[in-house]
Amino acid sequence: MDKFIFLILVIAVILICFFLYISFFIPKELEIKTNLESSPDWLIIKQEADSGLAQTFLPLFEQIKEKFILAKLSFLEINLSEMKVRVYKAGDMVNEVPVLKKGDPQNWGGTAAGLYEVKEKYVNSFSVVAEVYMPWTVRIYGKYYLHGEPYYPGGYPLISSSSGGCVQLLNKNAKAIYQLTEIGMPIIVIDQEGDGYHYPKAELDSLSDVSAQSYLVADLNSGFVLADKKANEILPIASLTKLMTSLVVTENKDLKRWIEVEEKMLEAYGSTKGLEAGKEFRIVELLYPLLIESSNDASEVLAGFLGREETIQMMNEKAKAILMNNTKFTDPSGYNPANVSTVQDLFYLGRYIFYNRPPILEITKGKKVSSYGPIDFDIENLWNKNVFVNDPTFAGGKTGFTKQANYTGLFIFKLKTLQETERNIIIILLKSDNLESDAQKIYQWLQKTYFTESS
Repeated sequence: MDKFIFLILVIAVILICFFLYISFFIPKELEIKTNLESSPDWLIIKQEADSGLAQTFLPLFEQIKEKFILAKLSFLEINLSEMKVRVYKAGDMVNEVPVLKKGDPQNWGGTAAGLYEVKEKYVNSFSVVAEVYMPWTVRIYGKYYLHGEPYYPGGYPLISSSSGGCVQLLNKNAKAIYQLTEIGMPIIVIDQEGDGYHYPKAELDSLSDVSAQSYLVADLNSGFVLADKKANEILPIASLTKLMTSLVVTENKDLKRWIEVEEKMLEAYGSTKGLEAGKEFRIVELLYPLLIESSNDASEVLAGFLGREETIQMMNEKAKAILMNNTKFTDPSGYNPANVSTVQDLFYLGRYIFYNRPPILEITKGKKVSSYGPIDFDIENLWNKNVFVNDPTFAGGKTGFTKQANYTGLFIFKLKTLQETERNIIIILLKSDNLESDAQKIYQWLQKTYFTESS
């Protein structure tokens, strides 16, 4: 018995030593190499919920790249601002090649930016949508790939001014990048680098009576924060959720595909005129009631087509990929109060859509965009709940309301400085008692302080 007890004690000591070794001596680089889609929290410097961000720059993808380099990571950089693809090994760049073509954001074809990882790669793959072969393919995310020069089955090259959203390289360059990448390697796709523009410090007394529990005012071009209140407080976001729903749908499915509406898809709160069981719509058509009238039914129909749970999972994965680390989605409409985020996270969502999926913003203004045919909804008669829809400086946005979330809003404006420089400004409010009043106060403060002669 004594020998048995002694043996147990020896095993226990060995196990304790083993776990201590793991805790203290495993290199930090190994800790960093986790699945980027599920745990990228280390990428963002944590902020307390009540800490002020005004007069600071929010980190953008290029700052994350610098963290990768400092951490001596091996990763693939696709820089759409510079039209360059780079491969890094242990923090050092080992190859750089030019991008031949990228997607066109204005026509739903923008290349997906964000943080991903190499999950698939093929010497040659076939695109069912474009009906072309793509040599030396590395999958980025969803339906987006990095590849060589595409060609038809007969060997004829595909001639186009832009890609359908993929990143196209010369064949010799695509092969070189393919050979340097590995499954599991992080990918960082940089859409628009910050331009460093900042603003002088301003008096914030006139914003003291803004009722919103949390708000953020920032420059989308540079990431500079002009004003904020509890920017990292996690709160319900209501129908702002539909911006992410529209994003994952447009990035993962062919918008020309048809959906037959089923009765079970129409069980959400509220109803939408013309959206009835048995009818068929192209995916792109459903974005109009979703984003203009904030239709819960439309969100459930779209999610039901992709698979409801799969859609929610994609929404959460996309949030992590675009630096929304304090965000969680539990349904595609925002009706559930467990759909939560912060105004800082929503800055990243607004910025992403602005640069990569601008047709979404056009639809929120009630405008018709490239829709691959007629729209089976009367856009003119859809009730647009955007409070700034008639403002010529309004670039797009979304509002929401539930009892738990109160009023929520995300608004983007194109404003000109005294030097006639156009800046893209975002205003985000959560848990507001009077959304229109709060948004107008902040808008007027912006105009008076930075964008008119009276400043």
